[in-house]
Amino acid sequence: MGTLCVLDNPLGHPRFGFAVSRKVGNAVTRNRVKRRLREVFRHLRPVLPGIDVVLLARPAAAEASFEELRQAVHGALRPWMSA
Repeated sequence: MGTLCVLDNPLGHPRFGFAVSRKVGNAVTRNRVKRRLREVFRHLRPVLPGIDVVLLARPAAAEASFEELRQAVHGALRPWMSA
């Protein structure tokens, strides 16, 4: 669904960024993908340490359901989760 880049940050809380190119779809589709990703990361914020996360969304993210996106992100970030 995408590429995940993770770096430590000294702030003590996670920060998230999303890159959703036009290859993913039109503006409505890109914004829907970003809204879904923000919601997934909102639930992850309490269990992640001080890291910066950038997600580069791929066209498959447009066809994925919310649950598929959630599972993909959780799986990718599992090594950094505290609980």
